[in-house]
Amino acid sequence: MKRILVVEDDLALSAGLCFELDTGGYLTVAAYNCQKARQLLAGDGFDLVLLDVNLPDGNGFDLCREIKEAHPELPVIFLTANDLEQDVLAGFDLGAEDYVTKPFSMPVLRRRMEVALRRVSKAEPFGQKWSDGFLTLDFTAMTACRGGEKLAITPNEYKLLRALTENAGKILTRQILLERLWDSGGNFIDDHTLTVTMNRLRAKIEDDAHSYIQTVRGMGYIWKGERP
Repeated sequence: MKRILVVEDDLALSAGLCFELDTGGYLTVAAYNCQKARQLLAGDGFDLVLLDVNLPDGNGFDLCREIKEAHPELPVIFLTANDLEQDVLAGFDLGAEDYVTKPFSMPVLRRRMEVALRRVSKAEPFGQKWSDGFLTLDFTAMTACRGGEKLAITPNEYKLLRALTENAGKILTRQILLERLWDSGGNFIDDHTLTVTMNRLRAKIEDDAHSYIQTVRGMGYIWKGERP
């Protein structure tokens, strides 16, 4: 049975969510603030976190950052009234699997949860490294170095790097990357956002003498880096 942490300060909404999910075969645990969520996350393991943005003792974005640093593969779905584009993009940049705005449909939320949980269950064990001597990627520690200099890489950029390096030499279509990074329908993320994210990643890992990501026009991207 999948354990779901529901971080929501609206007591009525939290109770309703937990009831619906428990009835649907999940095991839910409620936290009404960041402090309680941190205590619960430090103890028993969870399979997914439903997270509000506006909490009485902090910000859901900051809590998501903490969650992803400690548990990179723990899926987080934001469930919030904050529907501004910059908030949605900020959530995805922090590594959230999805961003659902209130009011929402329970059947749709359950389907989004299923997609996130299925993607994690199919993922390979986290723990590989990739290095060619100039660029070093450590997917366990979530660190990256270029020419000995540590890089600031976002969780979504790590997901891109992992997908590309796992499929070196193969074309990954834009749709595949959108599904790997976000949800199966590519909701809230369009081709332009993927292009911007990819260009930002290239600027971080490449220089004039080292090129790793090749664009295949009209199709997607190929990782062309080779290990020594």
